[in-house]
Amino acid sequence: MLPLVSPGRVLVVGAVALLVSAGVVAGIGPQRALVVDGAESGTTLLAVPVENGTEVGLEYTHSVERSRVYDGYTVRGDRLENTRMAFESYGWGLPSRANVSRENGTLVYDPPGTFTEVYVHPGDIADHTLVVGERAYNLTAVAGGDSVRLHLRKRSGVERIRGVVG
Repeated sequence: MLPLVSPGRVLVVGAVALLVSAGVVAGIGPQRALVVDGAESGTTLLAVPVENGTEVGLEYTHSVERSRVYDGYTVRGDRLENTRMAFESYGWGLPSRANVSRENGTLVYDPPGTFTEVYVHPGDIADHTLVVGERAYNLTAVAGGDSVRLHLRKRSGVERIRGVVG
């Protein structure tokens, strides 16, 4: 016959299991996600796991110049550091007085700024694309014609296990 387990032992075994689970959860997946919320509604439209150093980019067509523009950011803790801007020609809203270099015919510079949130109004003409690491998302389709807010959020252990943020 098997010996009976005392309530004290069950409690200890349960506590150990909980601590082991918490340790496993803490070690799974990136701790943060880049989140795209509706600017007005606050509804989460997209969430992508990121780590420190992940590159995030907004690529779009300049509405007047009809040329490609790329705004690059790097995840630094709970902030997005603006690390690169590349564009094909000068136009409204582009840095005409910045110290730029040329790379394969593209104007490039390292813009100043670190942000906790970035607001974008994706449009059909601009056809905004959000690039997170190696993946690209059609931000115009995700936004559905509304303005969006990009920001970083800590992920819970359950979200990291499931690989999603909601």
